[in-house]
Amino acid sequence: MAARIYQRPQSAMQSGKARTEEWVLEFEQSEARRPDPLMGWTGSGDTQAQVHLTFPDMDAAKAYAEKYGIAARVHLTPARTLKIQAYADNFR
Repeated sequence: MAARIYQRPQSAMQSGKARTEEWVLEFEQSEARRPDPLMGWTGSGDTQAQVHLTFPDMDAAKAYAEKYGIAARVHLTPARTLKIQAYADNFR
């Protein structure tokens, strides 16, 4: 059972930093998705792919994975860079 640990990204519709500090442990799919013949929806019998666990920091997520024997890969978030600019710069 493989999983990945990552920090939740900021939504495109989000200007604040709500819920961007927490870390998520998400299980990878173990079987391929297939279309349902009657309705046409895609799905699989893999219920682990629906599980998303949140943690306050990366160390807690790693400790949980080690405790339960989950092979987890950590995806680090790139550093945020701010472009400091004054409003008056728009008119130069």
